[in-house]
Amino acid sequence: MRHLPKHPNIVSFREAYEDIDAVHLVMELCEGGELFDRIVSKGHYSERAAAMVTKTILEIVKVCHDHGVIHRDLKPENFLFADASESSQLKAIDFGLSIFFEPGQRFREIVGSPYYMAPEILRRNYGPEVDVWSTGVILYILLCGVPPFWAETEEGIAHAIVRGEIDFTRDPWPKVSEEGKDIVKKMLDQNPYNRLTVEEVLG
Repeated sequence: MRHLPKHPNIVSFREAYEDIDAVHLVMELCEGGELFDRIVSKGHYSERAAAMVTKTILEIVKVCHDHGVIHRDLKPENFLFADASESSQLKAIDFGLSIFFEPGQRFREIVGSPYYMAPEILRRNYGPEVDVWSTGVILYILLCGVPPFWAETEEGIAHAIVRGEIDFTRDPWPKVSEEGKDIVKKMLDQNPYNRLTVEEVLG
């Protein structure tokens, strides 16, 4: 976190203190609750509102990647609002699973949260493209209120992710624009090399 530049959408790290029992991290206070809770209370977001949240997340991802960091645990629980207002700034938190990377470097350890894991993490061969996948999952959830790959067990979720079948039939998908569905599909491409890049989605 000290390596990343100050950014209005990344929670700021103030100081660390260590005692006999623990290391205490002092972070910026965010009083607006999790993005997850706002999705639950709204049911789902309008396309315009979902696009704005997704743009913010992708701008955070771009800053991380530009500074050689993969977040590896993007999910609605890891974004907090600065305050309770509708226009509050969204801030990325929890860089506990983040890792430094060099261009072309691949990683093998399985990390992240089951619903948001890219298929190549399960195959133990991945790079920064995993953050675009996780953002695509968040966009899907913003638009309809449920995750695209769901099962009762972690093993079942993993099978669903690798199968990669995305349901656009349930409500409210028939009302979502073709462009909206298309960008979700391209962010959730099974092949990380065909998946849209951060720059392509933002473009």
